[in-house]
Amino acid sequence: MGKEVKVPDIGDFRNVPIIELLVKEGDLLTVDQPLITLESDKATLEVPAPEAGRVERVLVKLGERVSEGSPILILAVPGEESVVPSPVPVTRADPVMTPVDAPVDAPVDAPVVAPSFSTVPVSAPRLTPAGEEALHTAHASPTVRRLARELGVDLGQVQGSGPHQRILREDIQNFVKAALQSSRSQGGGWGMGDLPAWPTVDFAKYGPVETRPLGRIKKLSGGYLHRNWLMIPHVTNHEEADITELEEFRQDLNREAGPEFPRITLLTLVLKALAAVLPDFPEFNASLQGDALVLKHYIHLGFAADTSSGLMVPVVRDVPSKGIRAIATEVAALAVRAREGQLTPDEMQGGTFSVSSLGGIGGSFFTPIINAPEVAILGLGRALQKPVWRAGSVVGRWMLPLSLSYDHRVIDGAGAARFNEALCQILADIRRILV
Repeated sequence: MGKEVKVPDIGDFRNVPIIELLVKEGDLLTVDQPLITLESDKATLEVPAPEAGRVERVLVKLGERVSEGSPILILAVPGEESVVPSPVPVTRADPVMTPVDAPVDAPVDAPVVAPSFSTVPVSAPRLTPAGEEALHTAHASPTVRRLARELGVDLGQVQGSGPHQRILREDIQNFVKAALQSSRSQGGGWGMGDLPAWPTVDFAKYGPVETRPLGRIKKLSGGYLHRNWLMIPHVTNHEEADITELEEFRQDLNREAGPEFPRITLLTLVLKALAAVLPDFPEFNASLQGDALVLKHYIHLGFAADTSSGLMVPVVRDVPSKGIRAIATEVAALAVRAREGQLTPDEMQGGTFSVSSLGGIGGSFFTPIINAPEVAILGLGRALQKPVWRAGSVVGRWMLPLSLSYDHRVIDGAGAARFNEALCQILADIRRILV
């Protein structure tokens, strides 16, 4: 006796790939037990069993694409006659997908189902409120989230190895293994799991509140920033660069340029100056892999772009080979694409050193977080005219705040001070890039 189970109404989704096949022939299913997991470019969705029964035949394979009405399996149900699967085509994996609006994710706190017609809840270690939040917002399927809940794993601390950094079942297993090995090797002391629980507060008790969900970009970048801050020993070196002549030069270039040229910003000139400094400080243009330092013989500079969705870091490639106007054109184009949400993954990868500029907004010194796997990042504050003692008198000079954060495992304080000094010399006299 069998009944054909099809993909139900899933909104505007079309040709959605199957990323998880959660049942096999012979399995006993309960109502609403997940059968397959689908993923569009925006969201993940589990397809549940419409009723209880035994899986007689599975009609799909991992990686195939399905739409509403596509057959999934034949379910043996008492009282139903066996049926022959209808010839609804299932499209094989294809690189093209139809963009759709993301549906509400399937609930993740349903109990794990045992191979019987009854539901057996599985007890799990208690997660902190921060861990519970990560459980719902992490880029992972509901099945993987359920596994994380069972094991008490905070998904905010797990690095995904799947497409688009998606967290897979293997990532959960590797995370748990690494945590166990670390616990054994340390032999006690305070670990992340030993910290006091995150405070839970009823803020509405003290006055009116409003709850807003974090945007997708902030959710994704938040995990990486948290990881980088925890795992990299940050030190920040502060300095001020005299950019009086550089600012005059910048304004002259903009006055001379025609309307077809983009406006040259201070960021453009700093990128060009960094391209001249980094070859003399190769450890700043490197990445740490285990006990080895990978020195890169190319300079691709990322810059933080402020968008309504959150922080994005597009990359300008091969900066030493480009002139100031070419860099300005590329920076302007990448910034527009970032604000419009049109950056491709390739345009945000491959950077060797990053710059975070707050000068257009305000502020002076701060501590930028290193963009791993890079080992340093430069923060720019707002340039201000300040009184400076020069040649026996006090004069007004334009001073640019510099905040250089570096990985202390790779770079020491003396090296950071020398780097800032070399950068200040070039910013004070841009003609030095010709030497």
